Amino acid sequence: MRASAAARSAVPLARGLGGLHPKTYRYASKRPDDGALRSKLKELASQRRRFGYRRLGLLLAGQGIKVNRKKLYRLYREERLTVRRRGRPQARSGYPGAHGNPAGAQSTLVDRLRG
Repeated sequence: MRASAAARSAVPLARGLGGLHPKTYRYASKRPDDGALRSKLKELASQRRRFGYRRLGLLLAGQGIKVNRKKLYRLYREERLTVRRRGRPQARSGYPGAHGNPAGAQSTLVDRLRG
C-alpha cells in the first residue's frame, strides 16, 4: 500500500516542479511519418540545387504529389535544403596594381596622367 501511495504522489510532485498541465507532458504527436516525402524532396533538391522550396513543390506536384506549402517549407528547413548562394563578384579598382594599396593607386593614377 505504501508503494502505490508513493507512485501516486510522484506524478503531482513532478507536475508541481514545472507547473505544467498534465496534457502538456503526456502529449504524443499524431503527425504521420513523412519519410518518403523527405527522401523525394532531398532527391529533387540534389538534382536541382538552385531550386527553392516553391519550385521543388511544383516539381512534386508535376509528379502527382500534392503538399501543403507550409508543410513543404517545414520539411525543406528541417532537411537544411537551403539554396546555395552564389559568391558576390569582388569589386575591382580601375587601376592595375592598386589592389587595396591607396598609395599604389595614387602612383598609378599619377603615372597615367603624366603620359
